Amino acid sequence: MSVITLTLLHPLKSVAVQKWQFDPNTVIRVGRASDNDVILYSAVVSRHHLEIRPWGKEWALINLGSNGTFINGKKVNKVILKDGMVIRLASSGPKIKINISESPDTAGGDTTQRPQRRVTGRDSTKETMLNKDTVMSKETVISE
Repeated sequence: MSVITLTLLHPLKSVAVQKWQFDPNTVIRVGRASDNDVILYSAVVSRHHLEIRPWGKEWALINLGSNGTFINGKKVNKVILKDGMVIRLASSGPKIKINISESPDTAGGDTTQRPQRRVTGRDSTKETMLNKDTVMSKETVISE
């Protein structure tokens, strides 16, 4: 199974603002609520906006948000993710680039699974504040 990295892109420059990496076989929840694995504070992001989960040997995205999830301007409900794909939460919301890479443990033939990453409680390192002109996280402030 592959490791997946989610990269939040700056709304104006499309450069990386923050990254989250997840081990194989992890269910990843993205939204505004504090019980998500990736928390994005934006008015257009639903409390529980989307879920990314293993689907056989691939990763699948399942939209849960009322404002939708978009790929290339088209609304999707469920889609198999590909490396390099950019998803957008709501038609005007944050953009996240998907990177899928071989797990270091399985790349060399070793089939030992790495432990799943599961966050419990509130973790401020995964929170990101968003608005149209400024992107802020605990460690990063970028202004246009």
